[in-house]
Amino acid sequence: MKAKILTVAGKGGVGKTSLCASIVRLLAERYPDKKILAIDADPAVGLSVALGVDVKLTLDDIRMSIVDSVENGNTNEALELLSEARFKIFDALVEEPGFAFLAIGRPESSGCYCKVNSYLKEVIGVLANNFDYVVIDGEAGIEQIQRRVMEKVSHLLLITDQSKKGEQVITTIKSVADELIAYEKVGCIVNRVTNPELQDMIQVPGVDILAYIPADNVFAANDIRGQSVMDLPADSPVLMGVEEALKKIELL
Repeated sequence: MKAKILTVAGKGGVGKTSLCASIVRLLAERYPDKKILAIDADPAVGLSVALGVDVKLTLDDIRMSIVDSVENGNTNEALELLSEARFKIFDALVEEPGFAFLAIGRPESSGCYCKVNSYLKEVIGVLANNFDYVVIDGEAGIEQIQRRVMEKVSHLLLITDQSKKGEQVITTIKSVADELIAYEKVGCIVNRVTNPELQDMIQVPGVDILAYIPADNVFAANDIRGQSVMDLPADSPVLMGVEEALKKIELL
């Protein structure tokens, strides 16, 4: 596997997407000569907002054009679209300074055709090999793992807040990941810590805590204003915490 592929997972509302965007920013800043791909596997396309990317075409748009052709009886057209899917995915790539961006959309929506989905996942795998780093942000919970957007990753990063529910969710994700995907390294970030005295109570069996990130009022204000992670100051607690985690998991 040429690319280092990082999958970010966790419960909804813990700041997973923001941390994922921070990872993309830090990698782009540290490795300006490397090719970095950010993949948004969240149907809400939240990573695009966090990175300030304008998405025109998603992978699911491509998939649905093939499915629609099949359902309308245009088999030949569907076959042509399927053969062109590899090239259309490049059309869906958004080139930004320092990284490229691809939104998957909702690959399990209505009109689901397993062969089409399997082929497109294979194409994503081929595409990923054109990059040095791939960062994947998925839907909250275990959906990202269950979809197996990438069945083999180098790094699995679990995100939780300072709550028992968040801890339980990433423990479940770790268990599911152990069965469904192959990964080389795993770690956890505890985000939005409001009481440092309680942070050591968060534990995930077999997973090291890479960083504790305190609640950040500057980040919250930026988020309300609709500003992206790219607008954060370099000394933001969020960026500093993510940098600490990436160093420990050997990505920086």
